[in-house]
Amino acid sequence: MTTDIKLIEGVQRQATKLVRGIGNLQYDERLKYLGLTRLEKRRARSDLIETYKIMNGTYSIDRFIFDVDDYGLRAHDKKLFKRRFRLDIRKFVFSNRVVNSWNSLPEHCFNCNTVLILTLC
Repeated sequence: MTTDIKLIEGVQRQATKLVRGIGNLQYDERLKYLGLTRLEKRRARSDLIETYKIMNGTYSIDRFIFDVDDYGLRAHDKKLFKRRFRLDIRKFVFSNRVVNSWNSLPEHCFNCNTVLILTLC
């Protein structure tokens, strides 16, 4: 999994060097110049947007792929419960991978009316 991510990020790194005039800049500076972000950030952002859509019924998918944490005392009402698995392969499934970042969002982010506000959080 991390090997694949590093390979894809490496392709992006090499592709940004091909742009004329910015090949000698640092990788982060090239990304900023091109208006891009790292793969890890784009993936996390996309995960949060998809979770928002599932939790708010945008899709006709069963939102119970997530376990809502009904026992959390100090959190928002849409806090998700992170399942524990014996095998590592289940730890990286979407419904388990997104829980920590979703639960760390401030309350105004997931109680908004549109996904556009979520992208600003």
